[in-house]
Amino acid sequence: MSHPVNESPTLIENRKADHINIVLEKDVTGKGITTGFEQFFMEHDALPDVDLDEVDLSLQVWGKTLQAPLLISSMTGGTDNAHFINLNLAETAQALGIAMGVGSQRAGIEQPNLGKTYQIRGFAPDILLFANLGAVQLNYGYGIDEAKKAVDMIEADALILHLNPLQEAVQAEGDRNWKGLYNKIATLATKLDVPIIAKEVGNGISGKIARRLADCGVSAIDIAGAGGTSWSEVEAYRQSDPRRRQIAHCFAGWGIPTAVSLMQVRKAVPELPVFASGGIRSGIDVAKAIALGATLVGSAAPLLDAATYQSQAVYDKFSILLETLKIATFCAGSSNLSQLKQVQLHHQNSWSYPME
Repeated sequence: MSHPVNESPTLIENRKADHINIVLEKDVTGKGITTGFEQFFMEHDALPDVDLDEVDLSLQVWGKTLQAPLLISSMTGGTDNAHFINLNLAETAQALGIAMGVGSQRAGIEQPNLGKTYQIRGFAPDILLFANLGAVQLNYGYGIDEAKKAVDMIEADALILHLNPLQEAVQAEGDRNWKGLYNKIATLATKLDVPIIAKEVGNGISGKIARRLADCGVSAIDIAGAGGTSWSEVEAYRQSDPRRRQIAHCFAGWGIPTAVSLMQVRKAVPELPVFASGGIRSGIDVAKAIALGATLVGSAAPLLDAATYQSQAVYDKFSILLETLKIATFCAGSSNLSQLKQVQLHHQNSWSYPME
């Protein structure tokens, strides 16, 4: 396998540890950009013909039943404390009956003793679980063998190929050659026996790119839009070179807001599941995302701090989000997800205020 000069398994492991610490300790939210969800308002039903206790948020994705359309988005792995974090996340996913993704598994493939930091299936036997590799690694020696290793490593139901061109561009050790990846993704999709999810990491996916990915055989799109964690900000805090740090900070407001990306992608690939992530902070955000066409809605950074302590702390945080979603569904006059998808959303610029 060929990798950038000076890249090594140890460097990868150190980078994973840096990412955890920086997200926990620094303000790495995008600057000057929001998710866009705050510009939408759900139409309130003052007399819902619904029993709140009968609201059903369950759905099926790729043959697995989930109790809610929620995803613990990919966060970590590949460093010692990541295993404890992943176990706490997995126990919550199992308890709530929701989906989960692990962080990039390159470290576990290149340093097999780190594989255990991703392995949580024993604690979450029933969840929809996603493996994870960087798509750009297909230009640096990776292929079907590594993809299968990632899936087998954690007994995953699908494989995320994450798309992080901006993050790689501002990393001193980043992978800069992104040419020819569409064909390589298409080849991988024909050979891998689980679905492939194309996922950004916080800068969004446009409708045009989603359509091209769908034509390559990708089975779902995770938009991971702008407005939440900015990975250029994370990388800025890793830089020792002031010049490179300044360049990374310049992109703090870069990307497609999550709500905008979601609408574009839903329109471009109506036949595919679309996962919405990027700055999701409440069950009301989740409800809006579902109404805009999301199949699953993911959250990551808000859970990380709790996950460093215990699974109960993660459970408490996510159960608040889940109960808020349930109440929002009820107050929108819906008793299930199919009805929630039909709820009218109003943009603040087009809201009408009738006179008495």
